[in-house]
Amino acid sequence: MRKPAKTFKDLIVWQKAHEFVLEVYSQTEDFPKSEMYGLTSQFRRAAVSIAANIAEGFKKRGKRDKARFLNISQGSLEECRYYIILSKDLGYSKESELNQKLQEVSKLIDAYSKAILNSDS
Repeated sequence: MRKPAKTFKDLIVWQKAHEFVLEVYSQTEDFPKSEMYGLTSQFRRAAVSIAANIAEGFKKRGKRDKARFLNISQGSLEECRYYIILSKDLGYSKESELNQKLQEVSKLIDAYSKAILNSDS
């Protein structure tokens, strides 16, 4: 059995979300400069929001409050799912490992959220 996380950085779900953010930053680096304040900015902000809301929710006391932040993360994740499609359709990138990483993060958020809601504390 795993020992309880002391900080959000101990959470596998946050670690995987952070890896996703880093990959988004790397891939959007090659987007056209004309997208700097458009798709590049939106994509990066949505990706950061996933990990940031996991981190913020970590210190919330109530189960419902924690779950709410995870739900916000999941919303940002779906936004990123669209940006992956749009990036591909515009010819800026291929549907790469971003989809795989995103799916993994999505499953982890779902599992973490269910564990929190079903916990005794």
